[in-house]
Amino acid sequence: MPSFRELLAQTRRQIREVDTAEAAEAIARGAVVLDVREAAEYEQGAIPGAIHIPRGHLESQIENRVPDRQARIIVHCASGVRSAFAAKTLTELGYTDVASMAGGFNRWKDEGRDWKTPETLSPDQRNRYHRHLLLPEVGEEGQLKLLDSKVLLLGAGGLGSPAALYLAAAGVGTLGIVDMDVVDASNLQRQLLHNIDRIGERKVDSAKKTLAAINPDVNVVGYDVRLGADNVADIISGYDVVIDGADNFPSRYLLNDASLKAKVPVVHGSIFRFEGQATVFAPYEGPCYRCMIPEPPPAELAPSCAEAGVLGVLPGIIGSIQGIEAIKLLLGMGDTLVGRLLAYDALEQSFRTFKVNRDPACPACSLDPEQITIAEYDELCMPHPVQAPGA
Repeated sequence: MPSFRELLAQTRRQIREVDTAEAAEAIARGAVVLDVREAAEYEQGAIPGAIHIPRGHLESQIENRVPDRQARIIVHCASGVRSAFAAKTLTELGYTDVASMAGGFNRWKDEGRDWKTPETLSPDQRNRYHRHLLLPEVGEEGQLKLLDSKVLLLGAGGLGSPAALYLAAAGVGTLGIVDMDVVDASNLQRQLLHNIDRIGERKVDSAKKTLAAINPDVNVVGYDVRLGADNVADIISGYDVVIDGADNFPSRYLLNDASLKAKVPVVHGSIFRFEGQATVFAPYEGPCYRCMIPEPPPAELAPSCAEAGVLGVLPGIIGSIQGIEAIKLLLGMGDTLVGRLLAYDALEQSFRTFKVNRDPACPACSLDPEQITIAEYDELCMPHPVQAPGA
């Protein structure tokens, strides 16, 4: 049986090794950097942009993390030993352009090349978000991005409740909540952020208590104000995504115009009786709310949910879809509902998707952001049949 030294020498004859200078040149040209050290080593310092897969997990994780077998890969460890064996394994798995970096990270660092201490999850966070970490589309990098993200929820009601609950559980670092209402007994049929002990309490305060109890990683910012032309720009500033759970046309049109100026995507949701809708408005990429609904219907054709009712489970479905779309936007994964309207019928238990085109003559998104005027729309006082006051 060969000794370790003999096996290492044999492996090095079967792979390609490059020195740190060659590795740096390849990285500058877009090569994938693969760090196969253990987590404790990686946390002490790493090459910027490196994909970290401990050597013991390489075979099970590499295909999801680096699906392109023709990609150029520079694999390294601390000194160049583990990376040599890793390079051989990658070649056996069908990767065609792999090189091990001689001297490893230790030599790279000693030569004064670029490195940094990576942001990592704590042991408690690794345990909490373990199911996310198992998803190649999320992983530690995605989870860290969620923790650094900011989502604003317009409304702490039927739609805002499930969206906020799941986003908090998922580890979205900052959740802003705009709602100037108080908890009423009639809310409890669908608004799961609140409970019977909080009747009469401000909704933003009730929401903070619930979300803090779910995940201490999340910072909840409450806005116990009426969303208006005088504050909408300041409120949405700095947020990555807005989830629209409003219940009236003035708020929706106001949010639409402000989001266009700020170029912040809006995840729209609406409910009525047994039906719900969801879509995503990505400024200047797809249609906006005014493209879809240029003007409100007559008031007699637009009863509110308070007048017509809503199935209590329904906002849970639509609000959860809004939460999923927000996470997809934050992580840049999957196909979002930009340009598509998802319609759900609870009685039929059916989902249908309709294409929504951008209107070249839209009074909002056909203008440059600087030309859009933020104004009140109080004359549009009645909600659309599918514009959920229950939220």
